[in-house]
Amino acid sequence: MASTLFDRVTRERAWLLYAWCRKCDDIADGQDHGGTLTGVSDGQARLSTIRVMTDMALRGEATGDPAFDGFGVVMRECAIPARYAHDLIEGFALDARDWRPRSQDDMLRYCYHVAGAVGCMMAVLMGVDPADQATLDRACDLGLAFQLANIARDISEDEAADRCYLPQEWLAEMDIPPGEHMKPWVRPRLALLGKRMADMADYREYHAITLLLPDGRVLTTAGTGQPGLNPPPDANKDIEAFSPPYLFRGVRPRIDRLSSTRFAHGQTFTLDVSLTNAVTEIVLMGMNAISHWMDGGVPRLLHLDFTQAGGQVSAHIPNDLVTAPVGYYLLFALVDDIPSAGRIVAIDSPD
Repeated sequence: MASTLFDRVTRERAWLLYAWCRKCDDIADGQDHGGTLTGVSDGQARLSTIRVMTDMALRGEATGDPAFDGFGVVMRECAIPARYAHDLIEGFALDARDWRPRSQDDMLRYCYHVAGAVGCMMAVLMGVDPADQATLDRACDLGLAFQLANIARDISEDEAADRCYLPQEWLAEMDIPPGEHMKPWVRPRLALLGKRMADMADYREYHAITLLLPDGRVLTTAGTGQPGLNPPPDANKDIEAFSPPYLFRGVRPRIDRLSSTRFAHGQTFTLDVSLTNAVTEIVLMGMNAISHWMDGGVPRLLHLDFTQAGGQVSAHIPNDLVTAPVGYYLLFALVDDIPSAGRIVAIDSPD
């Protein structure tokens, strides 16, 4: 029904993408166009089938299955990056090895694979530039929200198929033994976990504060929809650390050593980067100083010129104060859109 809001071409492309998602889900879970979830004993073989047929479709080869062949057509017509399809399949791989989330971040990682990646594919299908990472991140967030709703809705159905997507740490905090979360005596505690999941969508408005942390997470706190009250009765007094989708897309590069943490304008510095020999960007992000949604910190995102030889990277600080204002920054090495943990550095005054 929702697809009727699209024009005909976009609508039909969305059908083709959905048909592939549905077919993969059916293969992985032994379902027939959805329906009752049943356990399977040959999960790895089913996963291999999904991988082989998806790769054939991405290469433009006939698979003999309309769902996969149509998927290949829409991927080529819309130039959807293949990595999102592979990321979705990694979600099926987690289920195939009987995986369980240990922490909240583990649960969000699963949500990215099985729903956030689909949100990114749908966004590109609808016309978003594959390089528009800010918009794709918001599309991914919608996918995460949908999957969190699915997890909350399907706790009983998942338990019947010997699955549980509630973090083990959450269950332990509520003193719910493994495998006992659907027992009648723990239902009141389970309800609290459902509320906790719903509360992950906190409303952040006026007076909200959002900070990028060195580890790549985003800290958010405060906020209310009723400005002018002191203190407003609906003010948020909690603090959350959000793990964005880019933290789950692959192996993160690591900055092992910096030649310096204080730089002069025009200076070249070196950093040792491990876990990759294919750094695509070195960036400096101005440290935040947030109030009333306004950032009073260094208002810059600097893409530095750099060269790489093996694990050593040489980067150059711009030679003027207009491009590179004096102040503190977070330094990141990126591989595509996957960042390292940041290092706090400073560009010093020429005085």
